[in-house]
Amino acid sequence: MINAAAVATTPTLTGPRIRLVPLGPQHAEAVFASLQDAESNRLTGTHQTFTREAIDAFCASRADQDDRLDWAIEDVATGQYAGGIAVNEVDADNETAGFRIDLVASHRGRGLGPEAIELMLAHLFEQVGVYRVDLEVFAFNPRAQRAYEKVGFVVEGRVRGALLWDGERVDTIVMGLLRDDWKARQTP
Repeated sequence: MINAAAVATTPTLTGPRIRLVPLGPQHAEAVFASLQDAESNRLTGTHQTFTREAIDAFCASRADQDDRLDWAIEDVATGQYAGGIAVNEVDADNETAGFRIDLVASHRGRGLGPEAIELMLAHLFEQVGVYRVDLEVFAFNPRAQRAYEKVGFVVEGRVRGALLWDGERVDTIVMGLLRDDWKARQTP
């Protein structure tokens, strides 16, 4: 059973190298800057452009959301914004959720994504009561797919031609992780 209170309040979660903190107004400048990175936009399939005002409003509204979790990923050593992770599409009836993650260019390739995902998964499976977590990754992002597989996600399917990027059709790979499989990986 989903713990609605655990979805309504975004906690701070701390790992060895990163900290997930509730996304708020103090992150707006860094979020806006990350959205100016063409490679980040490609990896996330973000066609839309955002104004600074829209990002300010979005970041300021996160504490009012009770149906999703939005975190800023911060580098513990420096306090720098390293990216964002969001749990959305929480389905209480079926105990499922989806998520997305993005890292800023300066923090990619350092293993911070899997660390952030592990923190999020522990919270979802142990506190929220989710049974299944799923995600979508574009076929042109094998590094992200490997990071998801590293924490236990498995490929469940492919949606052909789902993204149109720079005139080319790109497949979306659907991945999922069940609580039972996650728990089995936690036991040495």
